[in-house]
Amino acid sequence: MTTEPTARTPHGAWSSPITTDLLVAGAVGLSEVQADGHDLWWSESRPQEAGRVQLVRCAPDGTTTDVLPDGFAARTRVHEYGGGAWRVHDGALYFGNWSDQRLYRLDPGGEPRALTPEPQVPLGRRYADMDVAPDGTWLVAVREDHGDGTGEAKNEIVRIDTSTGEETVLVAGPDFVASPRVKDHVGMWLAWTQWDHPDMPWDAAEVWVGEFVDGSLNERSHVAGGPGAWGAEPTWAPDGTLWLTTDRREEHPEPLRAVEPTILRRLWSVLTGRWSGEDAPTARRRRDFAELYRWDGGGLEPVSFAVEGDIATPQWVFRMSRFVPDATAPTEDARGVAVVSRDGIDHLIRVDQVGHGVREADIRTPYTAISSVVPAPGGIAAVAASFTSEAAIVAGPPEDLQVVRPPRDLGLSAEQISLPESIDFPSANGRMAHGLYYPPTNPDHVGPDGEKPPLLVDIHGGPTSAARSQFMLSVQFWTSRGFAVVDVNYGGSTGYGRAYRDLLKGQWGVVDVEDCVAAATYLAERGDVDPGRLAIRGGSAGGFTTLAALAFHDTFAAGVSKYGVADLAVLARDTHKFESRYLDSLVGPWPEAEDLYRERSPLFHADQIRVPLLVLQGLEDEVVPPNQSELIVDALRRNGVPVAYLAFEGEQHGFRGAETIVAAAEAELSFYGQVFGFDPVGVTEPVVVEGL
Repeated sequence: MTTEPTARTPHGAWSSPITTDLLVAGAVGLSEVQADGHDLWWSESRPQEAGRVQLVRCAPDGTTTDVLPDGFAARTRVHEYGGGAWRVHDGALYFGNWSDQRLYRLDPGGEPRALTPEPQVPLGRRYADMDVAPDGTWLVAVREDHGDGTGEAKNEIVRIDTSTGEETVLVAGPDFVASPRVKDHVGMWLAWTQWDHPDMPWDAAEVWVGEFVDGSLNERSHVAGGPGAWGAEPTWAPDGTLWLTTDRREEHPEPLRAVEPTILRRLWSVLTGRWSGEDAPTARRRRDFAELYRWDGGGLEPVSFAVEGDIATPQWVFRMSRFVPDATAPTEDARGVAVVSRDGIDHLIRVDQVGHGVREADIRTPYTAISSVVPAPGGIAAVAASFTSEAAIVAGPPEDLQVVRPPRDLGLSAEQISLPESIDFPSANGRMAHGLYYPPTNPDHVGPDGEKPPLLVDIHGGPTSAARSQFMLSVQFWTSRGFAVVDVNYGGSTGYGRAYRDLLKGQWGVVDVEDCVAAATYLAERGDVDPGRLAIRGGSAGGFTTLAALAFHDTFAAGVSKYGVADLAVLARDTHKFESRYLDSLVGPWPEAEDLYRERSPLFHADQIRVPLLVLQGLEDEVVPPNQSELIVDALRRNGVPVAYLAFEGEQHGFRGAETIVAAAEAELSFYGQVFGFDPVGVTEPVVVEGL
């Protein structure tokens, strides 16, 4: 039985149970689960502690303990995005500390002890992505050495004595290295990934292995990846084989490719749920998804085959984990559990290779976003979320995962949560784009008769990333106030195969913008939203798309850029090593393509931005430095365009502090109220929009 809404209220002015304080009250970012014996460990990023990353240990009886003492935080700046800042082995914890970037050891009952030397220069050395030798006497790690602070940092894999801290370089030469993984199975081996400028890891990372001989790494072999093929996540299985993901498909043609009769192709699709041949949609017919393979010292063989979607996701941070080999599988078979991204949503699947046959089967779970999948007592452990609840730590048999660390209780009923609709919509040049559409949802309010809601077009970062397929209070904050939201997976987003991701090659600022415009147009023409109140918002790369959409199209009535790129040339010259050549593929080589950089940069077309803009920026951002925001704000001020600018001390790339998160949300709500003409509820200090 339903009840009538209590009020007809202008969209945007609805009272909401989701206050700005609720955005951060008890909020944590869960990531990086690890099992150590019967204990589970995980990371918690805590806005209430200024974004500090604490490590939590959970005993078998469910008792949890904060591990790091005051003054320490497990967070690394390698690649600036970090990840893989810690590793636990037989109770001993090794972690990179945020404040000084040194590597520390913490034994049970003890105090953190530095293993690596105190930095002699401001940037110094940084460490990430550790793996510990079986006997615990040494570990391997990615070391990023900034030398004297001039020139490009040097990235290497090093071996570190866990007692003395003595370091030995194992892998040097490639521009980038990641995922060092130790195997003790009939000899000691190391697997790792490497790649070089101008590639990003999801373009052409290679998987290598080498054997330890007298402490040195010898007999090195290339296993997978390279130009046109992406190798990732090398993982040693209990039987000594190496599992990995790669999107190289031509070595294993898909079943029935040579069979022409339509009836057989249709039979294959019915029996397997997968398409083949002429019946397949274009992107899927290319069979360019990142799937599972294993290597036994000879060639690669598939563990998954023709899966609908990507198992691997772009390695923006270290220690991403999307699959677990089954330790109980017979030696001649390959069984395991993996996460596959299909149509923008994560699914847990079981893979089972028997002889030369490969089967996959979906595992029924309530979860739509799954990450950090690791082996654990009784099965697996992972970080998992759904469209109705925030992330939790779960563990147990894959078919019966139990919640170990529940999400916070937000006090929301099912009627107060906006559930997304997965949409496919036409875009430029006949292509299809994708997104998640969230309608305004609040049982206490409806809009006035005949009034359509304003739309917020959300642009994810990366740009080679994807819309998050899970409950996000930051989205519900808007839908509960009467806004509609669409989270766009534009061409270039991950999870739809290499061909879809490669749509952005040379087309950043074109394809992404066209698809975001198309999403807004589609929803307006469908009658879901008010075509006169369309806003676009995004952070980092999403901020660039926001600015470009405002400069080159007249679809949107307002925009919000969080630490967005305004001048591509400045980004190409000033950004950190990891992304310093990223724009070679997204735009063109620098400086040869200087004219194109200028043509695509919103800064040089600021006179074409005619609608109000809110700009939010962290002042310690090394990825997109503050001058990017300041340049576009100054240009709009000169042109008399309404603009508001908020800069936050102590914030890096992505806001982590509670005060910043609250201030940014209130400012954005106040901004929309002033632009779209409604009185927002819960704004304590309206943002000053110059020129409005």
